[in-house]
Amino acid sequence: MKKGIVIGREREMAELQRSLESDRSEFVIVYGRRRVGKTYLVDNFFNYEYDFSFVGGHRLAKQKQLRNFAKAMKKYAHLAQQPKYASWDDAFDALEEFIGGLPEDKRKVIFIDEMPWIDSPQSEFVDALETFWNGWAARRQDIMFVASGSSTSWMMDKLVENQGGLHGRITNNIYVRPFSLHEVEQYMQSRGAAWDRYQLLQTYMIIGGIPFYYSLLNVKESLVQNVDRLFFRKNGELRTEFEELYRALFTNTDKYTTVVKLLNDKREGMTREEIEEKSGMNKALLSTVLCNLERSDFILRYSQFGNKSKGAIYRLVDFYTLFYYRFIDGFNAQDEEWWSHNFQSPAIESWQGLSFELLCLLHLAQVKQKLGISGIATAASSWRYTSPKKMEKDEKKEKGTQIDLLIDRGDRVINLCEMKFSVKPYYISENYEKVLRDSMSIFQEKTKTTKSLVYTFVTTFGIANGAGRSIVNSEVTMEDLFAK
Repeated sequence: MKKGIVIGREREMAELQRSLESDRSEFVIVYGRRRVGKTYLVDNFFNYEYDFSFVGGHRLAKQKQLRNFAKAMKKYAHLAQQPKYASWDDAFDALEEFIGGLPEDKRKVIFIDEMPWIDSPQSEFVDALETFWNGWAARRQDIMFVASGSSTSWMMDKLVENQGGLHGRITNNIYVRPFSLHEVEQYMQSRGAAWDRYQLLQTYMIIGGIPFYYSLLNVKESLVQNVDRLFFRKNGELRTEFEELYRALFTNTDKYTTVVKLLNDKREGMTREEIEEKSGMNKALLSTVLCNLERSDFILRYSQFGNKSKGAIYRLVDFYTLFYYRFIDGFNAQDEEWWSHNFQSPAIESWQGLSFELLCLLHLAQVKQKLGISGIATAASSWRYTSPKKMEKDEKKEKGTQIDLLIDRGDRVINLCEMKFSVKPYYISENYEKVLRDSMSIFQEKTKTTKSLVYTFVTTFGIANGAGRSIVNSEVTMEDLFAK
């Protein structure tokens, strides 16, 4: 099979290379959310050349999985007849015998993909894997065992944090994250796309940095045409992706979509206490759901300024999910070119503003790089103040305010960040300048901070000239967000 081009992933490939060159047997896990490119990375690093490889099947019974494993064994071991295995112990015994018979002077690479799908109820797969690794592979010096899976919760619980025989056995833990804007640009250029950065930025706000979704784009069409084809046409590939995405990643899918829907409805984020109250879940279950969603890059948890341990804000940060809920879920219109007919509407402009804020939060490293503070210790957080509901008769009602991103710096400066999406340089009116100054004043008064406060604006095309521009201390533009 022809080797493909790997965009980015330098750190991940360096870790794979380190394990390949190790003088001991290595148990490597490669994990990350569905469609992020885990299998593509591993296949292309090894150029599809394995001593044994097997892919688990989604929702297949134990005997069907074992039959497929036997089929793979027949292929790699060049057997005349396909064997039959009654259990995973039998299957791993056969794998041990086959790999043990290969030449001693070469490293043996075993790749098992979608491992979480193999571990069906009562399969005893993990027990057999423990025996295989601890009783045989780990005692050699020539095995590189690579396990991959989209169910981040399973990979962490059953492998990384295993409290049984696999405890502490993982030798290399490789997490594959979504592409950054820089990597998206590289990928699209490799496909011959002539899209400018503004169009790529809009694309990211719809499908995030998920490589598979970008592979579905027709680079000869505009973004608007692609959105209609993938989302609004009947059976469009990304129109039908949502349910499969969550089912493939999480058991008790409805619990996860309940939390995701709550966070979608409150885009500024919610505290754990607010989610618990609205969802009705008990503390233990909610802890599991939030942890697994965060592990899978669906939600982001960040602290509120001045309170690192309590009051953390959870935000839904999966762009595809946000777009689906906003425009596709419950969509009954028959217009298969709905996006083409509405992409300049106020509703879409509002969505773009919120999505751009999120994009900036996820490219904080690029924001810091532009500000020249990459080498300074920083802490990113949010802050909100709500005026008390009960006031004394003669008390004047206070204003509330919210700051979505603060960068608290080790040099005693705090950047108050405003993120604004616009089709042209952003104009700060006199009224908005007053709102900003009031917000800074409230923050200073309520937090009692003695640090210097400065406003940073992150925009698509910069700040327009005008009286309100004077409040801006530093600027970050769309171009800066594409930095490596």
